[in-house]
Amino acid sequence: MKLFSIDGPIYKLMLAIMNAFLLNLCWLIGTIIGLGLTIGVSTVACCDVGLRLVEGKEGYVVRQFIQSYKKNLKHGIPMGILCLVAFYTVYLDFELFNKIEDATIFLPIWGFLSGAIFYCCFVYAFPLSARYRNTFINTIKNSFRISIRFYGRTALMLLILVIVILAFQWNLTTMMVGLIIGPPSIIFIICSFAMPIFRKIQKENTEDGTETYDDPDE
Repeated sequence: MKLFSIDGPIYKLMLAIMNAFLLNLCWLIGTIIGLGLTIGVSTVACCDVGLRLVEGKEGYVVRQFIQSYKKNLKHGIPMGILCLVAFYTVYLDFELFNKIEDATIFLPIWGFLSGAIFYCCFVYAFPLSARYRNTFINTIKNSFRISIRFYGRTALMLLILVIVILAFQWNLTTMMVGLIIGPPSIIFIICSFAMPIFRKIQKENTEDGTETYDDPDE
């Protein structure tokens, strides 16, 4: 039956679940071996695999992850640490608001504002690092520029990410699913939004006579 053939939906679904499981395992191992400091490297490597999957370039997930992991050690470590520090400061801001009596409304306002800025700075930074060669600072700048330029898609992506994260926390069963395929699912959503944007910017750069991609707006 075509339903169960190699081109059928059942096979493709099982293959997607298996790839997500393997990618999640690679992400966890890549993060743990660096005592958490390599979470950025693992995320960039996952984005590399995720972007390939979005393009329909299915291959050996583990091999692709390892190759990208080695290639992105230099940029991934500082980016991951900075991202964790940035969002931890937002978390502390809301914690202070909840713990301090008579706290002003300025704290949550600042928390939402800084969180939005950090989100724009990092949401495209990891797939950008996976796909293009650029400096650490320029990658973060480009992520912010892309977020502002494509603000509608970026806001929609945030909404979907929030829904998915909340869904994983719905009950014990969904939490277990989140532990198995959570991080790669989130990364795949980001890559699904990022790839069409990257293609659009690359096309614009090509029409302008730019042969390589270093900066999407330059």
